[in-house]
Amino acid sequence: MDKNKFKVLNSYHVVFLVQNVIVGATVLSLPNRLSSMGYSQWWMPLIFGVIANIALIPIIWLGLKYRDDNLFVIHEKLLGKWLGKSINTVLLFYFIIVIAAVCASYFQLIQVSVLIDRPITGPLIMFLLLLIYIVSGEIKSIARFCIIAFFITIGSVYFLKWGFVAGDIRHMMPIFNFNRQEFYTATKNGLLAVGGFELISFYFPHIINQKKALKHASLGLWISVFFTFVFTFVSVMYFSEWQLKNLLYPVLGLFKEVELSFLDRIDVLAMTIWVFLILSTTATYLWVAKLGLDSIRSTSKKAHLYIIAGLVYAIVQFPFMVEFQKLLFERIFSVMYVMLIWPAVLCIIHVLSQKKNEG
Repeated sequence: MDKNKFKVLNSYHVVFLVQNVIVGATVLSLPNRLSSMGYSQWWMPLIFGVIANIALIPIIWLGLKYRDDNLFVIHEKLLGKWLGKSINTVLLFYFIIVIAAVCASYFQLIQVSVLIDRPITGPLIMFLLLLIYIVSGEIKSIARFCIIAFFITIGSVYFLKWGFVAGDIRHMMPIFNFNRQEFYTATKNGLLAVGGFELISFYFPHIINQKKALKHASLGLWISVFFTFVFTFVSVMYFSEWQLKNLLYPVLGLFKEVELSFLDRIDVLAMTIWVFLILSTTATYLWVAKLGLDSIRSTSKKAHLYIIAGLVYAIVQFPFMVEFQKLLFERIFSVMYVMLIWPAVLCIIHVLSQKKNEG
């Protein structure tokens, strides 16, 4: 394969891939997820950003050691074919369920705000077909879509003005009004708000300037952290502690407060536009899942996209008990915490294997 054709991602592609994958549906519910800390939650996105940036270092280091290999291939090289493919299979199911969870969360929100009590079968099928179309263009097509999605949705930050003006800045104080258990609960529930940056380990081989990948990925990470911080900050100013705890999507409530003489129901407009961010998040996960299925079956087929999309549709639409589906999604997201430390483990295995070979 011509390496010049294989490496297609410029610096700005990396920035927006990292940024848009993180900003999906989680930012809409983050103030609720952090509600155990009450008003003191507003600075937590900054803590998550620091944790994510530290976790990014071993990912990039490992990528530089295996410049032309994605994480699926690295697993087989470091752990052997059998164990490597077994881990890749687990990751494949993880990515499929993450896509389903993001879709289910967004369409649940759409049913509450736009398509009230209407079936989502039609919109879900259209969403998945559009998703397949985006991913069919490979990772560079996804990166370009991320850039478009960013500039289409950036205007939603302006709608926070009404919540900021009507809010109470005194909610910001005191800063450390929480105990250890409340902090732990908020961290466990909220850290997934920065999840998605670790996917760089799968598209790292496609990056042109790999030596500066850490710089560009960190920039994308902190852009997303900034927006997450702003939404959380305004939510804390505007809502009471009871509302933060009981409103599943507080950010949607902020959009409902917008008053424009020429346009009603800004929340409906905002949630409709938000689909671009959901598409960019799920498109990247779908591309990685397809890469995983290619790796497991040792062949690259476009049909794999349709297989994965079909599984996602089945999970979202299958008549699970609501409690079981919620439990499934919550448990699968806990794998993300393993994904944060897994590259560091692989770095240690790489160093030990190098020493063994030298010895």
